[in-house]
This record gives sequence, C-alpha cells and structure tokens, in this order.
Amino acid sequence: MFFLVISIIQVNAQQKDSLSQQFFMNIEIRPRAEYTSNYILPPNDSIDPYFYITQRNRISMQYAREKWLVKSDLQEIHLWDENNKASKVGSINFYQLFLETKFKSINVRLGRQSILLDNGRLFSDAPWAQQGRAHEGIRIMKSSKHFSNDFFFLFTRNYGNEFEPTYSPVASNKYKYLLVNNFNYNFNNGFSFNSLNVIDFLEDANSGQMYTRATSGGRIELKKKQWYYTLNSYLQFGHNPKGQKLFAYYFQPEIKLSLQKIIWRLGAEIISGSSPHLSINNSGDFDVLYGVTWKFNGNMNVFTRFPNDVNGKGLVNPYLFTTISLSPKLSLRSDFHLFYTQYPLVNNLGNETSKFLGFENDLSLKYIPVKELEINYAFSFYKSTDAMKYLPKIQDENKLALWSYLMVSYSFNAVNMKRYKIGSGNSN
Repeated sequence: MFFLVISIIQVNAQQKDSLSQQFFMNIEIRPRAEYTSNYILPPNDSIDPYFYITQRNRISMQYAREKWLVKSDLQEIHLWDENNKASKVGSINFYQLFLETKFKSINVRLGRQSILLDNGRLFSDAPWAQQGRAHEGIRIMKSSKHFSNDFFFLFTRNYGNEFEPTYSPVASNKYKYLLVNNFNYNFNNGFSFNSLNVIDFLEDANSGQMYTRATSGGRIELKKKQWYYTLNSYLQFGHNPKGQKLFAYYFQPEIKLSLQKIIWRLGAEIISGSSPHLSINNSGDFDVLYGVTWKFNGNMNVFTRFPNDVNGKGLVNPYLFTTISLSPKLSLRSDFHLFYTQYPLVNNLGNETSKFLGFENDLSLKYIPVKELEINYAFSFYKSTDAMKYLPKIQDENKLALWSYLMVSYSFNAVNMKRYKIGSGNSN
C-alpha cells in the first residue's frame, strides 16, 4: 500500500518532469478444482479418489520511468481439500519483485523474476502452476532486430518453512548458484537458431560438497508457409548432485502443420537414462532443469521429475497434438502420448520388463467469453502396462488413471496511469 501511494503521488506531482512515467496495477483471481483417481499427484499421496481446490490471488504492480522500472507480483494461494474442509493459506509470496534499469542498449534486471527461455523446455515460468516459477539474481539483456542475448547469475537461499514449499515459486530450485547464457538469432528467411548454455552448482545435502553440472545445446527452427520444423538437442555433463560423473543427452524433433481451423504437431522427446552397464560412479540421466513437463510429457505429470519418475531408465515419448478452433472464443485440444523407457525396468526377480509404459490422452477446452475472463476445462486418462507397477506413480496398473480440472481466470487492470513529456500531452 505504501508503494502504491508513493507511486500515485509521484505520477501526479511531477508536472515538469521531462521523463515519461507509468503506474500499472493488475488484479488476478484464479480458482481451480482438480480431481484425481488411481495415480499419485501432489498434494495427495494417500486418498483415492481425491478432490481439491486451489485459488491464486495475485496483485501485479509496475512503476516505470524512461530508464528504469520496478515490478512486483504479490500472490496468495489458498487450498481446500478433503483432509481440511476449511480453507488454509498455502503460500503468501512474491512471484516477482525486481528492479530493471537501462544502460545505453543493455538492460539489467535485479531481484526475483520469472524466466522463460526458448520454448520453455529447460527454463519456464510455469504459467499453469498456481505458484508459477521464479529465480533470484541478476539478468543482463541485449537485443536488436535479429538477435537477443541474455546472461544470468542466479542463486538460492534459505526461504524458510512458514508455508508449504509445494506452493512457493522458488523452493523447487535445486541449485546453489546458476550461470545461464541464452542467445537467439532470427534470419529473414524463416530460419532461427537458439543457443542455451547452463552451469549449475549443486550442493550435496548431506556432505555440503559442491558439484558442477553443465548443459549445452540449442534449437533450430524453420518456418515455410503453413509448415514448421524444429529440432531441440542438449548435452549434459559434469557431476550430478550424487557426485556421479555425468554424460547425458536430450533430443526433440517436431513438425507442425497449421491450417485455418486446425493445427497438428507430431514429434517425440528422447530423455536419456543410465545404461545397466554403467558403473555406480557414472550416470546417463538427463535432468530437464527448470522447465515444465506437462507441456511436453502430458498434462497428468506422470513423468515430471527426472530421473526419479522413470527410475533412471530414460524416457522416449512420441506425441501427436491437435488443436481445433471451434470459434473465435472457443478451442479444443487433444494431446496423445506414448511412453517407453530407454532401458528396461527390472522386476522383483531381477528380470527385465517391457519398455512400453502406456499411453496418455489429454482433452481440453479453452473458452474466452470476454478479454478479462478465461475458462479452461480438461480431462485426461493414462492407460498403464504391467511395467508401471515398478514405478511409484500409478496405484493400480490394471485400471485407468484419471485427472480432470476446471479453472477460471479473471484478470483486470485496476490502475493504468501515464504521464508523458511536456508538450506531448498528459494522460492519467
């Protein structure tokens, strides 16, 4: 409230300031009801079926001048579930809180900030999650007509335990320190190239020893009329948090066809795992870092924590996505996934099982009746094979695993005040 009052006073009082100014405030209310059956999804780990409701209340404010801006996103997340009929606060936190300033052609951002790089596979702001995802540190940005380059120095600290870590935008970050460089270049002929290089410093929770891990690679894109082609690939090396010597890889080829009312995307993800022939001091497990998995590996998040959710055996995920525009305000989407391990799981007798884990189909509707309101509904199911009994995700591999949600997002601009240079007109 103090920040709001000061900002309003500055905007109205500085009549002779030659710099343009803006104060902006947006309010978002986003409740979501979810239902799960026959599979394990946080926050539930024991009740089946399970129904719960979360709600995000967020106030976003930004005060900008010609050479700098301050942005804050204060959010409160509420929970209702079967164990606690009355509501409770899951988290009160800043999703973002940063200062950004400009030196000639370079922008510098300092503080807590969301990070979305390239297609979001390794770094995403996790927009579907109620808490989102953010990082703390320094971001140095430079861009021109054809290229952009971002450099980050990020860190984590002790965030306390007053609220549930599940609903914190920063508590899931596993690094102690993190260096990132992201470079993107766009050519005039529809071809673009993105390079992403990451070094994270990981601390062993027991010994306190620091390990260094590097991830290097990028993505190429080609757009030709209604066709789109892309290849995403990375290598990961160094040492993982267990101190094992690491060499892992990731590939994602994809082709997309966009017509007037329908879009098809056909592709596959290959996330490497550890071969049974590797020694105990070596690992081939690729970590997808700080991206989102539902966008690539299915809405149900059956496979989201690597390598744990596949027991270190890697994942091969062919997929077909179909989006149909039913009207300017309503769209339907179907995502179909097949799941295989790269290396077979081993049963209780030490024998290898089938690599095929099952398939998932996600059906979703998006309706935007007015600009400020968005309604999303989804229904997903996962059909397991017998091999899934050796992974801690499906409670009964002989039954369908189900997940469904209904989410309503209402967002509106509460304040938008501007002041321009003297002589160009004033607007409040």
